[in-house]
Amino acid sequence: MTPVFGDPSSPRAGRGGARFRVKVCGITDTETVRRACALGASFLGFVLYPPSPRFVRPERLAELVAAVPEGVRTVGVTVDPTDAFLEEVLAWAPLDILQLHGQETPERVRAVGLRTGCRVMKAVKVGEAADLEGLEAYFEVADLLLFDARPPRGAAWPGGHGLPFDWRLLAGLAVPLPWALAGGLDAGNLAAAVELLAPPIVDVSSRIESAPGIKDPDKLAAFMAEARRLGALRPEEASACEPTA
Repeated sequence: MTPVFGDPSSPRAGRGGARFRVKVCGITDTETVRRACALGASFLGFVLYPPSPRFVRPERLAELVAAVPEGVRTVGVTVDPTDAFLEEVLAWAPLDILQLHGQETPERVRAVGLRTGCRVMKAVKVGEAADLEGLEAYFEVADLLLFDARPPRGAAWPGGHGLPFDWRLLAGLAVPLPWALAGGLDAGNLAAAVELLAPPIVDVSSRIESAPGIKDPDKLAAFMAEARRLGALRPEEASACEPTA
């Protein structure tokens, strides 16, 4: 089996010049699947949380996942999912990674991974330094972490609001797992994020949309072009660096 991610040889945030990969999240149509893959995305995210405007039903998820080529990893974005819901989703479509974007405890993260056999990405919502307290508890139970902006007060869904957070909160943070930076990224600020934090993965969604859930082809192309300029790896380049098992 080929691992979903390579060796996290640079776990400390803030090392400029590191290569990284791109996750395009909140995809709702097969044309965007094909376009994102052609442009070099390594991860595609599909939102499985009904209140979100980017929600896709399990049967629709199956169609989208079927269009993903070999080597590109699929991510199901969930919020405090039940075991029954995960079973239903995975019966419709195999996923490489389950992203847990709710209030899941370390114990729940471990249980989801053991029960489903999927890699687990735990989202951490950041607005201030206190939001990073207790982060170490996830190091032994998650396969990846994702740092996203804390949602606005009263928001109906926990991510995808196009809001950046103060990236300096992550500067120098030692994370012994592959991790993703999310929250308000676009072609205009990606260089600053990469220079400051050197994230192994960058996650883009709402800032490349013409409407919630509708990815704008020009904005997507501009983001991917900037990512490549800054050193983003295509899936086939990343695979060549990964150990086999």
